[in-house]
Order: sequence, then structure tokens, then C-alpha cells
Amino acid sequence: MSHIQLNSNILGANDLMARQNKKLFQDHKLLAINLMSSPGSGKTTILERTIELMNDELKLGVIEGDLYTDQDAQRIEKKGVQVIQINTQGACHLDAGMVGKAFQELSVDDLDLIFIENVGNLVCPAEFDLGEDFRTVVISITEGNDKPLKYPLIFREARVILVNKIDLLPYTDFSLDKFEEDIARINPAAEVFLLSGRTGQGIEDWIRWLIKEVRVKGA
Repeated sequence: MSHIQLNSNILGANDLMARQNKKLFQDHKLLAINLMSSPGSGKTTILERTIELMNDELKLGVIEGDLYTDQDAQRIEKKGVQVIQINTQGACHLDAGMVGKAFQELSVDDLDLIFIENVGNLVCPAEFDLGEDFRTVVISITEGNDKPLKYPLIFREARVILVNKIDLLPYTDFSLDKFEEDIARINPAAEVFLLSGRTGQGIEDWIRWLIKEVRVKGA
């Protein structure tokens, strides 16, 4: 069996399970977001801030993906939301089967929104549909503005791009103009939010947009 055929079979099986997940999310009127980034971008910090500012209005659940540890899940659990840990044991991404199994462990009847925090990687997660409503990619100022051109697939398929650590912009050579120019060429429909998970700058704009999307899905 060729490498291409094997990959095709894996992705085909994943897509079938992703459709099953999508139906589950739809049946429960849950907005499901696949949250992706490279390691160290700050997506868990952004998730913590989002929970802090949104939890009184909407009920959130989190499916937390990591290679081996549950450190991020422990951080999220302290915010008072349901969290289910998935350890991939070295795999560089979550797949739809993992997410479907974790979803069964959540009490979803009173939830409005599920975040699926994927493994930190800008390559593998982009290829695997989890049944999510849309994908959100976090990129930090400290990573450099060249990432959209280096990893176009993950940015092309994102509905939302969160540019994190914007408070550090004056201390780096990150070109916001060049970044926005590249995103406009790769994915002109993407929503782009400039924010800081550490200071909270810009988080409320992201949350207002997110609440609107949850209401649309719930309706």
C-alpha cells in the first residue's frame, strides 16, 4: 500500500467521524471551535481570559489536547468549567475519533460552546477535520510575521486569527502591515483580532464577536 493511499484512508476515516461529531454538536446546538497554534503562542492563556470574561453569560466546555501532560487542563479546570483531557501519546494532532470519545464524557445539556484546544503544531492539526464549526488560529507577535507564508494551510482554513502578545509589538521586529497583507492574500475572509492574553487588551472585541456566533448557532 502506498504512502499516499494510506494517508487517504486515514483522512477518509477521520472525515466520517468528523461528520458524526458535527451532527452531535448540531443536535445539542453547541458552537464547537478548533483552537490551534504553535507551542508557546499563548492559546491556553487566551482561553483562560475568554472563560473569565464570558462564563457568566455563556456556559463553556473544553476538550484539551496535549502530547503527554494535563498541565493546561488543570489551568482550565481552575476557571470553573468542564474540561476533558486527551493525551495523544506523541501524535502531533487531535483526530475526530479522539474528540468524539471525549465529547461523550462531557455533560453537554447546559453548554453553549465547546473549545477544542488542539496540540501545539502549525502543520498536522490543519489536515484533520474534527467536526468543528470553525477553526481559530493563534499566532504570537514573538513568533514573527512570516508564519502565514510558511504555513499557509492552517491560516487559509481559519475563520478567525488571534494575534496574541500585541503588547510586545514595540519590542520586536514583527511587521503588522506585512502580516495583514499576507493574510489578506491567503484568507481575505478571516476575522483578525489583535489582543494580549496577558494584559487582556483586545479580548473583549473577540468575546463580543464570539457571543454573536454562539447566539446564531443556538438559534
